[in-house]
Amino acid sequence: MDLKDKKHTRREFLIKSGQTAMGGLAAPWLINMAGMSEAAAFSASDYKALVCVFLYGGNDYANTVVNFDNTTYGKYFAIRGASSVFIQQSALKATELLPTVPLGNGVKYALHPSMTGLAGLFNSGKAAVQLNVGPLIVPLTRAQYNLNNFRNFPLPPKLFSHNDQVSTWQSFATEGATVGWGGKIGDLATGNNSDPLFTCVSVTGNNVFMSGVSTPQYNLSSTGSAILVNPATSTFFVQPELRTAFVTMLQQQRTHQLENTYTTVTRHSMTSAAMINTGINAVAMKTVFPSNSNLASQLKTVAQLIGARNSIGAKRQVFMVSLGGFDLHDYLDTRHAPLLQQLDQALTAFYQATVELGVANQVTAFTASDFGRTLSVNGDGSDHGWGSHHLVVGGAVQGKAFYGKVPPVSVGNSTTLPDDQWHVGQGRLLPSTSVDQFAATLAKWYGVTDPELQLLLPNIKNFGVAGGRPDYPVNLGFLGGPII
Repeated sequence: MDLKDKKHTRREFLIKSGQTAMGGLAAPWLINMAGMSEAAAFSASDYKALVCVFLYGGNDYANTVVNFDNTTYGKYFAIRGASSVFIQQSALKATELLPTVPLGNGVKYALHPSMTGLAGLFNSGKAAVQLNVGPLIVPLTRAQYNLNNFRNFPLPPKLFSHNDQVSTWQSFATEGATVGWGGKIGDLATGNNSDPLFTCVSVTGNNVFMSGVSTPQYNLSSTGSAILVNPATSTFFVQPELRTAFVTMLQQQRTHQLENTYTTVTRHSMTSAAMINTGINAVAMKTVFPSNSNLASQLKTVAQLIGARNSIGAKRQVFMVSLGGFDLHDYLDTRHAPLLQQLDQALTAFYQATVELGVANQVTAFTASDFGRTLSVNGDGSDHGWGSHHLVVGGAVQGKAFYGKVPPVSVGNSTTLPDDQWHVGQGRLLPSTSVDQFAATLAKWYGVTDPELQLLLPNIKNFGVAGGRPDYPVNLGFLGGPII
């Protein structure tokens, strides 16, 4: 069917999707069943993929992207040095980040000492750091935050709550949201893929980020295989004849509408699983992924599926993987380093795999998390925060650079000291970049147009030149393009 003949335009479709989601009527199974190809997608001649690496629990920003110059490290040490949580300055030399354009006031950063691979990618121009990004509805100052004037200066709801902020990062709405921005990007892209089911792929179970309005998320196991209809493939039936009869029964046409819909979905699922597994098994990579890391297994599966893009007919895909364990109110001093080492090794191997597959410039991976954490310590841990620093990795990344505003090193408990104006107490960062801006930069590179950004991202109208805030640009620049 020609895209011009489709019932709904992309704009009409996204408007309807927003209305449905806000009305609370979009039950996930109805979303997945409804008009998977209604949205007229942009026409893509190449392949591109976005890969979200979600760090569940709230990653500690201060020990991930660590202040390294003598002045700011001294302030960091003054806050954390009396605990077991701080990192020795001398241990950071091997992971010092060396941007092409140095930061102002002599500020320097290093990654955690366990992140040598990602530091190498940064310094070779294949990775960048987005500073102090988090959920915002409008640009905020500390004074505006303290006013509690929610009409003029609205705040993201339920700040510092795990479930709600995970959902807010992934969907711009609190827990219970049914549509995420990764899925909505997928809604716009399905027309480029032979099977829309392979547009949004999760290797970490169901999540709101990957749920579109018309595009269901497709789940793969972390071991690199599609999730099959078990009785049809296992030894549930000992006799092959019984298994064959069961498979036939599962896929038979029915007269009852709901029964027939169920069998249609089952038939599609079985066919798709076979296609995915065949495609993945045909991809042989020399890149070695760590064998004892679930995150590495997830990213290896993503790499294999990207390698199978031609056989499954995909030109635009969104993926999600995750790593948990970052809610470190305690044991930050002992448990954070192994988690960051997993992230480092897995993401570095993944980038190397995209180079091997010849798609490094066409795949962009980025980190996300519930929130950052407090700079002040709580025994041997830190508490829930707000803004955080995140990594963007890929051949298209304008790397060897920091993006966003450098936050002062402070616990932010004063309302008068200049250094405290980007903190809301205990070193919780008040974001100077919104998730909407972060998402818009990724979406623009992927192929989403400026008008569609207004429908895709609910708060983006409050940022950039169009929102009267050029100091909060819609395009952050880490993937090139004009700053608007």
